[in-house]
Amino acid sequence: MNKSKGLLLTSMSCLLILSACSSGERDSSDPIVISGKDFTEQLILPNILEQYIEHRSDYDVELNEGLGEVGILTPALEQGEIDLYVEYTGTGLEAVLGEEAKEGESSESILERVRKGYEEKYEVTWLEPLGFANDYTMAFAQDADFEATTYSELAEISDQLSFGAPHAFFERKNDGYEALVKAYDYSFAETKSLDANIMYQAVQDGQVDVISAFTTDGRIERFNLQTTEDDLGFFPKYDAAPVVRQDVLEAYPELEGIINELSGKITAEDMQKMNAAVDIDGKDHAQVAKEFLESKGLLE
Repeated sequence: MNKSKGLLLTSMSCLLILSACSSGERDSSDPIVISGKDFTEQLILPNILEQYIEHRSDYDVELNEGLGEVGILTPALEQGEIDLYVEYTGTGLEAVLGEEAKEGESSESILERVRKGYEEKYEVTWLEPLGFANDYTMAFAQDADFEATTYSELAEISDQLSFGAPHAFFERKNDGYEALVKAYDYSFAETKSLDANIMYQAVQDGQVDVISAFTTDGRIERFNLQTTEDDLGFFPKYDAAPVVRQDVLEAYPELEGIINELSGKITAEDMQKMNAAVDIDGKDHAQVAKEFLESKGLLE
């Protein structure tokens, strides 16, 4: 072999190796990296997935907990830094794909739209929903000096109220603060950016009058917070479902079936109890996940 031909073949080999590395192709010996957002529910769910996958398979699983909001998780998923996490359909539709839900649109329709959009744009697919929706509600303390049963009733007195929400809510476009204010003509006297894990205590203690609460948070019931109805249907449904890279499903052929065994297994009441066990009772996320799976007979 002459020197120039040898160099050419060597260069081609290097290019092929680099191409394979940059293509994101997975090796089934790599761990499956599960992540989530940085609030209680999203710390419990990765532990449920990890423990169940490890129980049902020989796959190696790695947790990268509390990575951040959807604006961090989506590119991390796209770039292969993480492989799997639980997202909410309404968030995927409006905050990620930039589409708007139609008034009264069904959960099934929204799931179909996000599944198609993610597969086309990110090569990521949505698996079957876990069984609960984590929707928004406007909540206030039981002993508040005002009353309201709907978002519209809150709008009538909003200029007398302070409003608190997680920082990410103020940044979201289609289903965030500015769009909500426009839809209901709110004119809050003050707004505060609050950590999602402390905003319930903040409204209970009177630091703010109203918060954008999550319906699966156990502190709503434990603190006897009053909730209101989204009477104009501003928010879409936020059904929780695992989202996973397609190349990961190809590399781990049993994974999709295993995760889909959890479909419909977690009710809103289940999630409320698990969240309360961590936030109020001080239990560990992993232990709460294990207790839930055992209570459902899923680790037998």
